[in-house]
Amino acid sequence: PTRWKPIPKTEAENPIGAIMDALTRLHRSLAGGDDEEWQEDDILGDTEGLCSLSPLQRLYAFAACLVAGLALMMLSLIVFARPIKFALLFTFGNIMAVGSTVFVMGVNKQLRMMLDPVRVYATAIYVGCAVFALIFALLIHDKLLTLIAIICEICALFWCIA
Repeated sequence: PTRWKPIPKTEAENPIGAIMDALTRLHRSLAGGDDEEWQEDDILGDTEGLCSLSPLQRLYAFAACLVAGLALMMLSLIVFARPIKFALLFTFGNIMAVGSTVFVMGVNKQLRMMLDPVRVYATAIYVGCAVFALIFALLIHDKLLTLIAIICEICALFWCIA
């Protein structure tokens, strides 16, 4: 009979734990704040009590969603000459890539960051342009308006993350 190995306690024995600790430290340094504030607010901890995924499962979901979004954006370059197909692939890929962070930080924190007074205009323009790109591509079938909406979407995304 096989025996289960005990859970490793050190970072050298538990690389996943080391990765999650590094992500937590990176999040703390980017977001700022005191260490006392962060003792209970772990980036991969229980987010809002609504998520039944473990921290490792959330990390996998984040990676899968990000990779799928980036893959859709890369595939959109293949059909760049066809603006409507390009807009669909690019916009859905972009939304998946941006939305992947919900698995790491939770919906409430993601929305708070997006609606921060510094980012609220960029977020509104980004969401509006993504919606307009889909409307222009799916309902109106206008290539020029679709491309303009995509260009505005990209600019708003860069503005939002800057």
